[in-house]
Amino acid sequence: MHSTDDKLSAFRRIIEVLDTLRERCPWDAKQTNESLRPNTVEEVFELADALIADDTQNIKKELGDVLLHVLFYSKIASEKEQFDIADVCNSLADKLIFRHPHIYGNVEADSADKVAKNWEEIKLKEKGGNKTVLAGVPTALPALIKANRIQEKAANVGFDWEERLQVWDKVKEEISEVEQEMEAGEGNDLEGEFGDLLFAVVNAARLYGVNPENALERTNRKFISRFNHLEKRAKEMNVALKEMSLSEMDKIWDEAKAIERNNTKTVE
Repeated sequence: MHSTDDKLSAFRRIIEVLDTLRERCPWDAKQTNESLRPNTVEEVFELADALIADDTQNIKKELGDVLLHVLFYSKIASEKEQFDIADVCNSLADKLIFRHPHIYGNVEADSADKVAKNWEEIKLKEKGGNKTVLAGVPTALPALIKANRIQEKAANVGFDWEERLQVWDKVKEEISEVEQEMEAGEGNDLEGEFGDLLFAVVNAARLYGVNPENALERTNRKFISRFNHLEKRAKEMNVALKEMSLSEMDKIWDEAKAIERNNTKTVE
């Protein structure tokens, strides 16, 4: 691994490269915060894909792309004499030091849970920080991630189940309410009840140390892999999926599951 001096040299190099591109490349020169924003969102999602695939080379590549955007926004701001990358780094360092009094102060926190709880309390106190516990949850977050963050923040100030087993009564209650709404017919709030059920399931995942976003994405990828196998086998049999019976599909589906199990054993 590289030394601190090597890392600083590399950081200096990419800043100099971006400075040159901003001056001499027509595309880079015309970029604005507004034009870069959609690309930034795309780059973050590409990084997320690489992370969940545990693809080391792509993680390195996508981290570079995200870093480029951080540097680019800082460069644009420096041209407007608002701030530069040094201000961004110093602001971040100041914030991290302030939020880690168990490292840089005399507060005790010997577990990750205690650190998280201290973190939420500090953010409510710091200048320019969150005015309410849930204020720091971005409005634009996808609903599943947002539900998890809301629950984490509420739990960090003590709003949580006394025992995690209690959450299953809530899940069962929400399932029952969904069933009741389905039986009620027109005029019901089925969407609302499904939302309550999903929120309760996210809560259960959190309490058992499972990230619901990662868990669902894992299942998404598993389903895609199995369905692609089903589609491939149907083509090999020269049969349209719509013409196959569910029992025929299930047989091939089980075949895909068996292949997955064998591949897992091979990797192990």
